[in-house]
Amino acid sequence: MIGRYDFGLMPPVAAPIPFTDEELDAVQFNADGLVPAIVQDAESMQVLMFAWMNRESLQRTLETGRTWFWSRSRAEYWCKGETSGDRQYVRDAYYDCDIDVLLFVVEQEGRGACHTGERSCFFRAFGGGAAPEHL
Repeated sequence: MIGRYDFGLMPPVAAPIPFTDEELDAVQFNADGLVPAIVQDAESMQVLMFAWMNRESLQRTLETGRTWFWSRSRAEYWCKGETSGDRQYVRDAYYDCDIDVLLFVVEQEGRGACHTGERSCFFRAFGGGAAPEHL
């Protein structure tokens, strides 16, 4: 059992995360109205990805129990896995001591979080010889 969920007994299900307007108001968004969001696997505790959220995507995430982000390049909201099938179901949500970074603990469905097909976006280690043409 991890947090409030026993992964062996249930298929992935979206469940809202309780929050208050005061908590949303306390989040320190940057000058562009964004806050960094780290996504971590609930079972392995591996960091899966990083993305940006604005207030609306944060609220959507908490209300739906699925991860929603703000795409800076496309200037649109995206729900992780709607295109790829690699969905994320939020199990816990945290903010850091300065309330300027978010952490979402998720049940990852599908092959993983990275658009390359890797489980984690953090699969390249310094000293590993990764060259920009392999990005």
